[in-house]
Amino acid sequence: MRIAIGADHAGFGLKEEIRKTLAELGLSVEDFGTKSSDSVDYPDFAEKVARLVAAGEFDRGILVCGTGIGMAIAANKIPGIRAATVTDVEMARLSREHNNANVLAVGGRILDRKRALEIVRAFLETPFAGDRHQRRIDKITNLEKR
Repeated sequence: MRIAIGADHAGFGLKEEIRKTLAELGLSVEDFGTKSSDSVDYPDFAEKVARLVAAGEFDRGILVCGTGIGMAIAANKIPGIRAATVTDVEMARLSREHNNANVLAVGGRILDRKRALEIVRAFLETPFAGDRHQRRIDKITNLEKR
């Protein structure tokens, strides 16, 4: 699995922790910034990661800002992206199982390292359930075409 990761200044520290942990687990992760806690604009990083995931260059994306909300809003503007702002493991699991989310958005000001890593693990390990959920994903995809 190839993972694209990005963050703004508020998510920089947590992004670094996530990136390092994924690399230690042997996962393929590419960091698209930011590279410091200097103020930047989150839509720039959300767009980069989302476009790469939508193009199929990466299997999943992980975005980190202060709350995860701004990143998810921006990423969801890219057709083919289903970004979920997640604050607990159950939400991460269900975002994958029911919604086939391909981008995870988390908050560096909301989550501690331990919980964030549990969420990331659940997001990466949970498969999409398909079946009745696929019909709903197809409807979401059709909304993008209107």
